[in-house]
Amino acid sequence: MKELQHYDKAAYNFYAKQRFKDLPILGWDIFSRYFQKICGDFNDVTTLQQISKQQSWEKSFSFNEEILQKEHIIVVTDTNLRIVHATKNIYDMNGYRPEEIKGLQPKIFQGPKTCAETASKIAIAVQNHQPFEAVILNYRKDGSHYNCWIKGGPVRNTTGEVVNFIAFEREVA
Repeated sequence: MKELQHYDKAAYNFYAKQRFKDLPILGWDIFSRYFQKICGDFNDVTTLQQISKQQSWEKSFSFNEEILQKEHIIVVTDTNLRIVHATKNIYDMNGYRPEEIKGLQPKIFQGPKTCAETASKIAIAVQNHQPFEAVILNYRKDGSHYNCWIKGGPVRNTTGEVVNFIAFEREVA
């Protein structure tokens, strides 16, 4: 049990700095999975903050709130619509790991039953550097489909140039 003393102290220090206070107490295996998820979420927050800083984003986003509280998936693309970052929680929604889709376009999630009109409206908004919000039928890696709420738009740097696009997503009924 002596080796757990350091773990307990580290876990206490980690959670004491966070906004949330709920901890699973059913077992170490559940706690470990939850702890790994939270660590992954914080890694995503850090990575997104780094991208924002590197690209000199004009607007700041509350990544903590979007990922930790709202549990949104965040996808960031470059101006050619190539994915530069997707949060790890995307796997739970569609079965793709972020490293699998990096460099690909978000169209990878579309398929035969995706509404062409909705996809076109999103494409026009992106082309015109306008924000958009829609629910679109997307496809998982295994070929099954789901409804995906997407709210996104261009991200400008401090000189007003579009440097990225960002989308906040979640599965909806």
